[in-house]
Amino acid sequence: MPIVNIQILEGRPEEKVKELIHNVTETVSTTLGAPKENVRILVSEVPKTHWGIGGISVSDMPNR
Repeated sequence: MPIVNIQILEGRPEEKVKELIHNVTETVSTTLGAPKENVRILVSEVPKTHWGIGGISVSDMPNR
């Protein structure tokens, strides 16, 4: 049973997260020959205050 963990920044629309789950499931199923019902996708949304790039919190970056 393939399990895929994905971490993304918070703030994306629910529809986009569902689309991500669908597309990753399709890709894993096709690539590994695993039935879709056996593929598990876990999406964790991380607050921008808890994600850092280059020593700076994403919440402090312009345009993020």
